[in-house]
Amino acid sequence: MERRRTVGQYRVVDLLLFAVMMAVSEWLVIHAGRFWFSDQLYTLSIVPVMTAIVMMRWGPWAAIHAALGGAVYCWASGATAAQWAVYCGGNLLGLAALLLFHAPGKERIRQDALLTMGFGLLTALLMQLGRALLSLLFGGTAGGMIVFFTTDVITLLFTAVVMWIVRRLDGIFEDQINYLLRVQREQEEERESY
Repeated sequence: MERRRTVGQYRVVDLLLFAVMMAVSEWLVIHAGRFWFSDQLYTLSIVPVMTAIVMMRWGPWAAIHAALGGAVYCWASGATAAQWAVYCGGNLLGLAALLLFHAPGKERIRQDALLTMGFGLLTALLMQLGRALLSLLFGGTAGGMIVFFTTDVITLLFTAVVMWIVRRLDGIFEDQINYLLRVQREQEEERESY
């Protein structure tokens, strides 16, 4: 007899896989940047795009990935306690992009390339804003706030390109409950056709 996973079990596995992919990728990007591109002023982060994808898949569960991304960055770069708070807490502001699921709606965001890329970019910009605002609380300057935005320009470009690609991959940038129901319907239709 075929054993099926519950939606909760599927969600745990899915969230864990995305967390591992994001953490390993972010760690590799940070270390590659440190060793090969140490004189560059710009940084690249995988966290905004992965958080945006998980938001589409599971909604607020993406908070795990946003905070974890900040933690990986801090751990890999030897951050201070204040930097841990700024990066882990600041990234959580990216979840404000969830408000777009009410209007224009998840399905419209998923189907429209510009809305998909805009959703990813908004997630990234909100994360940058969250870090900038928290840095002010920890004694940062207004000039220092600008650095959060200017050094992540490549991250914005990367996020837009990856969002454009993943929206075209079946089931990746899709609400997973809808995806599971769609797959189940397709399997039933396939069985009925035999």
